Amino acid sequence: MLVGMTTDTPARVLQLLSLLQTPREWPGGELAERLGVSRRTVRRDIDRLRELGYPVQATKGADGGYRLVAGKAMPPLVLDDEEAVAIAVGLRAGAGHAVEGVDEASVRALAKLEQVLPARLRHRVSTLQAATTSLTSGDGPSIAPETLTVMASTVAGHERLRFAYRDKDDSESRRLTEPHRLVSTGRRWYLVAYDLDRADWRTFRVDRVREPFATGVRFAPRELPTGSAAEYLRRSIHRRQETYEFAVRFAAPAAQVSTRVPAWLGVPEDDGKGGCVLRGTSGEPVEWLAMRLAMAGCEFAVRRPGELAECVRELGGRLSRAGG
Repeated sequence: MLVGMTTDTPARVLQLLSLLQTPREWPGGELAERLGVSRRTVRRDIDRLRELGYPVQATKGADGGYRLVAGKAMPPLVLDDEEAVAIAVGLRAGAGHAVEGVDEASVRALAKLEQVLPARLRHRVSTLQAATTSLTSGDGPSIAPETLTVMASTVAGHERLRFAYRDKDDSESRRLTEPHRLVSTGRRWYLVAYDLDRADWRTFRVDRVREPFATGVRFAPRELPTGSAAEYLRRSIHRRQETYEFAVRFAAPAAQVSTRVPAWLGVPEDDGKGGCVLRGTSGEPVEWLAMRLAMAGCEFAVRRPGELAECVRELGGRLSRAGG
């Protein structure tokens, strides 16, 4: 939030930072007038910002100017009320649906922002989100952003999490967990956590979670049975579902394909011929996998199974006819 004109040095420096974050060059005299101080004081405050890591560039001239430029690291931002509300609404939109590529980052950023957002701005964000809807969304179930931010906060703070859970048979239970990581598959959110009552690792579909509550009790992180939460989730899903193995060759290097397909599907391997092969096991309908492979934006050929190859052919035909 913007800070009003004051003789208090920290508040004045924050106000100076807020002005500099406007994309323009500020003459030294104009900054001094805005802040109600001398140009010498402005120069000292500029030096304080530089010491804090803010890359402020100075230009020479009759009045000398200052501009905040890109540096090696992302410094903290100072937001006014409207900017904070706009960012929070945008992050909620990205986090409320499992939008691959920005989903987990949106949740982490939203948790940080809502931790410091004043109550009056929280109300504005909730009101605005309740009054709007998105034309496009993922095909998975939507989730209240508050649920995700509570979980993300406990993951980051190594804090025990309690919640009500409804399993696939609609039976209800209360769970006390040590949350490890939130994982998005592009359609759904999952929580990978250590279940204290069952003394074992578990995965929980977040859309089946109710009343998540951070207990305030800290814990020492445990080591997962597998190397990553994404790999643990992939194995957990496949144990519970009827699955099939698949192999697909992409006419693009593995480094490119790996950024365009979900990690839980598998890791593409270069084939030494300018392309790569993705092998894995899936419990998703072949129609969904066909569409997901097409979304990678690379030429590909299905090696197995035959049902997936047939589905890709049918999908290609429908898209060709739709395009006239």
